[in-house]
Amino acid sequence: MLKVGLTGGIGAGKSEVSRLLVSYGAVLIDADRIAREVVEPGTPGLAAVVAEFGPEILTPEGALDRPGLGAIVFHDAGRLAALNAIVHPLVGARSAALESQAGPGDVVVHDVPLLTENGLAPLYDLVVVVDASPETQLDRLVRLRGMTEADARARMSAQATRAQRRAVADLLVDNDGPLEKLEPQVREVWQELVRRAAEAASRPGTP
Repeated sequence: MLKVGLTGGIGAGKSEVSRLLVSYGAVLIDADRIAREVVEPGTPGLAAVVAEFGPEILTPEGALDRPGLGAIVFHDAGRLAALNAIVHPLVGARSAALESQAGPGDVVVHDVPLLTENGLAPLYDLVVVVDASPETQLDRLVRLRGMTEADARARMSAQATRAQRRAVADLLVDNDGPLEKLEPQVREVWQELVRRAAEAASRPGTP
């Protein structure tokens, strides 16, 4: 098994890269999706978030009001840290359980938005970073996701810098351009991952 960490700043296009990797055969473990699952209604995770932030972060139906909570934590580093302290251990435990189900020859891609921020690079055999300039990120967030510029900038500033992400990259995907330039890069990355997975599987003592 080859354990790959996939990360990139908000608006960099990491989701498209993960979609392509899955289409080639990767086993995807999506930290964002798991983060939503662990705070669904009725979970201990949601109860802990409510205890920390108050019942006002719930919708009338009892689900987590994500935009409301986001408006709080992305403008306050202390509150963001408090949320992460609740959610991240739950996500880590669920990710480990899913990884244990993968086969010995699989390429397991962990899609982790905050990989750099949380110093998680050493957990993986290699790290793939989807890279885009801050100007491109801002444009995509405002134009494609409908965020205000202030909200987009706040979310970007809550993450690692471009230089910090690039520093942990073993493989870099340049997604500053149009989509048609992305697919050939991701295919090359996939071929490299398959090669490394085969090497790892051939080593003596590999489970």
